[in-house]
Amino acid sequence: MTVEHLNELLLICSLVLLIAVAAVRLSSRSGLPSLLIYLGIGIAIGQDGIGGVVFDNAELTQLLGYAALVVILAEGGLGTKWKEIKPALPRAAVLSTFGVAVSVGVTAAGAHYLAGLEWRQALLIGAVVSSTDAAAVFSVLRSVPLPARLTGVLEAESGFNDAPVVILVVAFSTAGPTEHWYVLLGEIALELAIGAAIGVAIGWLGAYGMRHVALPASGLYPIAVMAIAVSAYAAGALAHGSGFLAVYLAAVVLGNAKLPHAPATRGFAEGVGWIGQIGMFVLLGLLVTPHNLLDDIVPALLIGMILTLIARPLSVFTSLLPFRVPWQEKTLLSWAGLRGAVPIVLATIPMVNDVPGSETVFNIVFVLVVVYTLIQGPTLPWLARRLRLGEGEEPADLGIESAPLERLRGHLLSTSIGPTSRMHGVEVGELRMPAGAAVTLVVRDGTSFVPSPTTVLRRGDELLVVATDPVRDAAERRLQAVSQGGKLAGWLGTGTERPQEGEAGRVRRRGAG
Repeated sequence: MTVEHLNELLLICSLVLLIAVAAVRLSSRSGLPSLLIYLGIGIAIGQDGIGGVVFDNAELTQLLGYAALVVILAEGGLGTKWKEIKPALPRAAVLSTFGVAVSVGVTAAGAHYLAGLEWRQALLIGAVVSSTDAAAVFSVLRSVPLPARLTGVLEAESGFNDAPVVILVVAFSTAGPTEHWYVLLGEIALELAIGAAIGVAIGWLGAYGMRHVALPASGLYPIAVMAIAVSAYAAGALAHGSGFLAVYLAAVVLGNAKLPHAPATRGFAEGVGWIGQIGMFVLLGLLVTPHNLLDDIVPALLIGMILTLIARPLSVFTSLLPFRVPWQEKTLLSWAGLRGAVPIVLATIPMVNDVPGSETVFNIVFVLVVVYTLIQGPTLPWLARRLRLGEGEEPADLGIESAPLERLRGHLLSTSIGPTSRMHGVEVGELRMPAGAAVTLVVRDGTSFVPSPTTVLRRGDELLVVATDPVRDAAERRLQAVSQGGKLAGWLGTGTERPQEGEAGRVRRRGAG
């Protein structure tokens, strides 16, 4: 490659990035995961598109896909709130292990008996599509404020289920189905245990070091945190454990350790994660050959129907039998099992290992992901509203880099007053925020102003609340309580205690919406 070629490549890559960034705005309005637009960009510049670029290197795609998945899992872990996923861990663990097994078995059986695929191909497809994709799920869920118990399950499941699925796909791709299934289960359990131990250990040691080592520039902290998370993946993989589980757990530990310059770190990780997603999806779009997909459309639609309507719901409902989960939440969890980058990347593993029929497996997975993401993505907000699980918005931390806030150990919270919120008509002084928290700004009809204690809040208002670290959770609970109970929330017993799941009435955890 010459310097002139490098200049052309940089121009093309920068234009692709700018188009992809602009596409995020379109996807946020349409409810479609941005991955579909990125795949479309790759197809458009591919050999069947206007670009005419011929690319068929499955091995390079797999390697770069793995690298992008590491970055995406690290970014997801850094943004995961431990207090939200902690109650969901048992359910997420069962879904990502037993639930994956159920999904693989049902999907493989359907692919074999109904679509006519050989058992090895059927098992590969069942394993590949059993993993949900965090990027796809949360690109849609950003427009659907759900209770924390549901987002916690979805987020933890998406972070956990990559590990066992990768092990299954590699096992089926290298030597086919093992003669002794319990040997494979033992290998999966061992690799998960090794990856979990290494991830937690590296995350804890990294957080300890970051808190006790003063770096000369604030910009070095995000780089160091990402390097620690990536090292967890490498260490876990080299130790014959699950590197994907290791990087996710290490990032969760780091993200909840209250590190210096945490907002800057999250912003940096989010930016790197977007680059990873864009690059991976565009590359996958380049790899696929659209005119070769025609023969695999019908099998893909059939297998996707089995996965979406039978395998996924069956895995969710059976996995959550030991837990008291309402049927509405099980239904939403079943429909929210979106597929995205992970299945398509995993579909390159049998191609690299020259498994017979691997191109058919890749084409079926590609069509399945695209079609059913088009169906599930836009309809997920509608289903959440029908099940009465998408009402209201919870206060959320704003990712703002501000040195004074860090030195003061403060938080900036944002919340909006939705159409059903009982905060409408409440004066700012009647919010009775805990000492150390205050409403500092109100945005109404596009105009912002500093409220007085007698300012009456209205539907559609957006509030900025500054809270010191010790009262941050109490301030959030107070906003939730007033949204549910109005100015008398304290008399109703919801002003200081967080409602517990399973209590009489089952009060949902909602924000100021």
